[in-house]
Amino acid sequence: MIGSLAELLRRAWAHPSARWGVGILLAFALAAALGPLLLDDPSAMPDVVAGATPPSAGHPFGTDHLNRDILARVVGGARVSLAVAGLAVLLALTLGSAVGLAAGYSGGWVDAALMRVVDAALAIPRLFVLLLLLVVWERIPLGALILFLGTTGWFGTSRLVRGEVLRIRQEPFVAAAIALGASPWRTITRHLLPNAAGPVLVAATLGVGDVILLEAGLSFLGLGIQPPTPSWGGMVLDARPYLSSAPWTALFPGAAIVATVLAVNLLGDALSAALDPRSA
Repeated sequence: MIGSLAELLRRAWAHPSARWGVGILLAFALAAALGPLLLDDPSAMPDVVAGATPPSAGHPFGTDHLNRDILARVVGGARVSLAVAGLAVLLALTLGSAVGLAAGYSGGWVDAALMRVVDAALAIPRLFVLLLLLVVWERIPLGALILFLGTTGWFGTSRLVRGEVLRIRQEPFVAAAIALGASPWRTITRHLLPNAAGPVLVAATLGVGDVILLEAGLSFLGLGIQPPTPSWGGMVLDARPYLSSAPWTALFPGAAIVATVLAVNLLGDALSAALDPRSA
């Protein structure tokens, strides 16, 4: 077992895949932060009659069928996608960790009841829940989409945390802490949660990629981020009629999706390798 989260991160950073993943994610984060200061308004249509124009010095990624700058829209989509993925995964991580800790530490009927709720929730497809939401909202607001992705993505995390807590509770240092009179809150926050953080961090990292893909897929289907807010999936949807005449309109947002998901997977692989005791 790795002694601390800092040690886990240090060992993960020794893997080249972690440095590549962090570098790509930092590049997208910097572009998203600086984009509004350096680029045009992603919704601006300076010359609608001109339509889609190929990449040039003035528009490095070209323009779409409404003459909107694709680079500005890809960067705007990065802000939306990274924010949605980050907030949704943070919400899922919080809910899953809380339920997993409660189930693993309490045991007995509490554990059984919580795990049956998780099993039942896992049996309901996310898409089915989304269709039910569409009955209420014709267009899902951004905040509601984040809540949907977060509150339907914590079930696997809760089972992972529960399994780690059940394993760590058998360790001598936890038994010693309980024997010395440590309160349940202190036992959970000082001993169980820190030592279960490694696998949870790996799951959260990979979960970011899953949410980005899911959000892009929903936007491609017209169920996610709604115009005029730019999103990578929505840009690919808008580019479908122009794939033969203006392929760059789909190429760049598609490449952004691939690069971001690849980056988080590289980072997740490095963290998984750092958790492997054989790599010590």
